[in-house]
Amino acid sequence: MARRTLATAAALAAALFGMTPTTAEAAPPGTKDVTAVLFEWNYASVARECTTALGPAGYGYVQVSPPAEHIQGAQWWTSYQPVSYRIAGRLGDRTAFRNMVDTCHAAGVKVVADAVVNHMSAGLGTGTGGSPYTKYDYPGLYSVYDFDDCTAQVSDYSDRWNVQHCELVGLADLDTGEEYVRKTIAGYLNDLLSLGVDGFRIDAAKHIPAADLADIKSRLTNPSVYWKQEVVYGAGEAVQASEYTGNGDVQEFRYAYDLKRVFTAEKLAYLKNYGEGWGYLSGSVAGVFVDNHDTERNGSTLNYKSGADYTLANVFMLAWPYGAPDVNSGYEWSDADAGPPNGGRVDACWQNGWKCQHAWPEIKSMVAFRNATRGQAVTNWWDNGGNWIAFGRGTKGYAAVNHEPGSMTRTYQTSLPAGTYCDVQGNRPVTVDSSGRFTATLAADTALALYAGKPNC
Repeated sequence: MARRTLATAAALAAALFGMTPTTAEAAPPGTKDVTAVLFEWNYASVARECTTALGPAGYGYVQVSPPAEHIQGAQWWTSYQPVSYRIAGRLGDRTAFRNMVDTCHAAGVKVVADAVVNHMSAGLGTGTGGSPYTKYDYPGLYSVYDFDDCTAQVSDYSDRWNVQHCELVGLADLDTGEEYVRKTIAGYLNDLLSLGVDGFRIDAAKHIPAADLADIKSRLTNPSVYWKQEVVYGAGEAVQASEYTGNGDVQEFRYAYDLKRVFTAEKLAYLKNYGEGWGYLSGSVAGVFVDNHDTERNGSTLNYKSGADYTLANVFMLAWPYGAPDVNSGYEWSDADAGPPNGGRVDACWQNGWKCQHAWPEIKSMVAFRNATRGQAVTNWWDNGGNWIAFGRGTKGYAAVNHEPGSMTRTYQTSLPAGTYCDVQGNRPVTVDSSGRFTATLAADTALALYAGKPNC
């Protein structure tokens, strides 16, 4: 969860992300590892999108916003203040959730649920499903005895106890060292598994000891379920992402932070060894992204307002073989607290404020590229010393990015077999000769991508 304070007491519900641990499954299992994160889409809209867009594009997973009953309010962050573990949030009830999972599975798309298990709510009132609550008292679920003794806000990230026992932005912090709490959280996750969920993103995992998460995961009906944890990087902090890799994937925030800096202020040529070469987590346990729902709002990463920097960064992420990528797909905002248009109902992409980044042609086309080049190392790297780069993915693919201010032409050396390929970025045929070479012109701020199995545009 990003360290920030929202404007009001209710705003204490800032976007906390996270993931939980197990004996790690490195990256989403299967041949398709790209996740479309449909932030604050209601479940009926997610189901339709799985059928019409995500499945056909080759997305392996869709991540959905928290399904648990939560506090009322129009702001997006109300979804991150649960008041019960019933599936009764603004995005849909239990039936809608089950139908979404079944529909996505039929389209070949697995489902990751955003799970908020570090804390409950602030304040008091009636939840979105009708449940009464007060902070520290959630009838039939938790009482004051189930929360940590520290009722002050987390204030010192150099102090492990403060980070993992005090209250994140004032939200009631569950004592995950307790048997009852562990059993109850596992019961919630098992209920989601019973509905067909394929994995979890554990919100605010940094604020839960890794051992507690490991214990909770061990209680699941499928303890090897895909599991990714939100552990926001902070240099010199007491809690580090590496502690959680034994449990499952961990979101590598440095990847997104550094992409912003490189694309806006440095040189793409520096990306030649991006990943472990930059001191990041092993790519086998790293979840990566250009932005997510919190970082797009707090300015720490690029976002949809960043123009070509954002689009090309997503293209690069999907072409580059490090980590398991999330494509953030949300809605326009000027007020960083604003909730989803139409209460989460998406009638059509690019209408009513829905940005649908997962369906942008430049991004969507790279999902199939990534699937086709899976397991292939980087080959034939080339750069101009500045913002024009190109690289292959073995014998399966080749990509180039021109982030220079003008059009660029050159002959590229690849390891591709001779033949005609479709440049899925420019929607044009490209002929590779018997020596693996082709010549192409890239306009400013555009990319090129060829891959085996796509000969025709």
